[in-house]
Amino acid sequence: MTTLPEDGPAPTEPPAPSLLIVEDDPAFSRTLARSFERRGYRVACAASAQEAAELARADHFAYAVVDLKLGTDSGLTVVQDLHEHDPDTHIVVLTGFASIATAVEAIKLGASHYLAKPSNSDDIEAAFASKQGDASIPVEGRKTSIKTLEWEYIHQTLVECDFNISEAARRLGLHRRTLARKLEKRRL
Repeated sequence: MTTLPEDGPAPTEPPAPSLLIVEDDPAFSRTLARSFERRGYRVACAASAQEAAELARADHFAYAVVDLKLGTDSGLTVVQDLHEHDPDTHIVVLTGFASIATAVEAIKLGASHYLAKPSNSDDIEAAFASKQGDASIPVEGRKTSIKTLEWEYIHQTLVECDFNISEAARRLGLHRRTLARKLEKRRL
């Protein structure tokens, strides 16, 4: 048996990229965490703004995925805190309540990207890799339909009312049953 001479220490693997997932839905958080762990990330999870702040103080994260709505907390405050703590962290905001206003604020506060749910780990990892804007994106997109505008307005009002259907119906000037029927047609 022939042995090869040792040329020094064996090459070490680069450290795993660190990822903070800030998501209040435990099932979705676990799914994302498992997916990124399989991709070689070192993952930590937080369910609130306070937990995220504690984890950020204790560790450096190269990447973060932040849900826009965290129970009664706003993901925007988490984005701001993470960016102030470490401006090099690439932050992707995930939301089921996408709006232009929140997208603009998220980017102003330090997010690198803003994705509407449902997004998977492929979408998120692509957003991590996208470090700069793309000037080749066509300015004219598809026209927004009246139904889509109505749905976005209903969604925005529901969020403002903490998903209280009676209060949202009152603010929208609709009967509660009418709003309930619209929600049945298109699930949240």
